[in-house]
Amino acid sequence: MTDILDLLYVRLADEHPVCVRFFDELGIAPPAAHETPRHLFASLDEFELSDCGMSAAALEESLLSYVRRMESLSAAAGPPVSELRIRGGVDKDGRAESLDLVMRAGEVACIVGPTGSGKSRLLEDIEYLAQGDTPTKRRVLVDGTVPDDAVRHAVESKIVAQLSQSMVFVMDLPARSFLRLHAESRMMPEGRIDETVERAISCANDLAGEPFEPDASLTVLSGGQSRALMIADLAFISTSPIVLIDEIENAGVDRKRALDLLIRNDKIVFVATHDPLTALMGDKRLVVGNGGVRRVIEPNEAERCNRDVLCTVDERLMELRRLVRAGERIDFDVSSFMSP
Repeated sequence: MTDILDLLYVRLADEHPVCVRFFDELGIAPPAAHETPRHLFASLDEFELSDCGMSAAALEESLLSYVRRMESLSAAAGPPVSELRIRGGVDKDGRAESLDLVMRAGEVACIVGPTGSGKSRLLEDIEYLAQGDTPTKRRVLVDGTVPDDAVRHAVESKIVAQLSQSMVFVMDLPARSFLRLHAESRMMPEGRIDETVERAISCANDLAGEPFEPDASLTVLSGGQSRALMIADLAFISTSPIVLIDEIENAGVDRKRALDLLIRNDKIVFVATHDPLTALMGDKRLVVGNGGVRRVIEPNEAERCNRDVLCTVDERLMELRRLVRAGERIDFDVSSFMSP
């Protein structure tokens, strides 16, 4: 890769576009079109080098390291996952779990059961891509194969993303800047970033009970706005093909739209829920008890009809929430209003 130091910048920017960001982040003008990075670094005077905090040799090594790291991150995203298989382990009493679940891209599995039944443990097994090395002894296969340690323990290119109940941002950035930063870190082509960010913000506002401005600070967003933003981020920017969500019904997010959005983007989605409507939205429903999956239910025609009824009721409830937020009276016939 050392030959990139001797490539004319016009060719370098075409073959290794991440170099453009390197110079931008460093705060120095890039080489002229027919100049090489090595020539540029050698031509910097002591004051310019001092501003960079590096010698010419260190700049060369920094460019090589930056390109290597960024391009490996881009390659690490790899092809999408088309199938996830979970093979049963044992419950809290050590009894064998009768489970051989296959989930495919664009499908949703809803995990139900009382508090303490093992829903969170199942999500953790999936996130960890367990290989019999967790308390449940479950095993998770990706596209029919055992994931290697590099995939299981990846930090920058995890194939599993999780959205928890509580959202706490540690960065005080505008929402638009946050999404742009994430898109850049995922090596999204520069020409696609602005459009993708705007689509994500528009989508987040559709999902949230209350819309927010693109330049609103992350730290002032409500719980619902934060979760809606992260769901849109998962759909449009995140490269993780498997998504875990803990109680999507919390914080007033439009859960039907949220799940539809993730499905359209070919995610494999697992949702832990206590909500009947969310439970009926899944392609499969995993009933958990005593730390094990007791039953896998696939919705029948009656449940699909009931889901449609509950969707209508939910839409009416959302409209009532909107009226309350707007300070309107709810003094009309609610019984008639709520009738499907």
